[in-house]
Amino acid sequence: MSRRIMIVEDTADNRQIMRDLLSTAGYDLVEAIDGEAGVRLAATERPDLILMDIQLPVIDGYEATRRIKADATLAHIPIIAVTSYALSGDEAKARAAGCDGYVAKPFSPRQLLAKVREFLP
Repeated sequence: MSRRIMIVEDTADNRQIMRDLLSTAGYDLVEAIDGEAGVRLAATERPDLILMDIQLPVIDGYEATRRIKADATLAHIPIIAVTSYALSGDEAKARAAGCDGYVAKPFSPRQLLAKVREFLP
């Protein structure tokens, strides 16, 4: 059975890059284009892993992560922040919101895939 990854990303080009990389690696994908849709989709789709942009419309990735982690039925799902917020302290802020991992944009495909495989061996 293939593992399912949810991509929460508002930029179409970034979604396409992640879609190409992860589908080629054999993962099933679901996608949301804003934080609120990501929270709803997490509840209905129950992905094995979430790749969460931070700078999102409606609600940002920090709030979306907090809402997912506050739901006892979803809290176990690992969330990796994939964000252009790459200044000192940004990783700590993402982790404080509940993210289990962090990848700064721009990322190399190899780097993102390695991080995904840390959580989905």
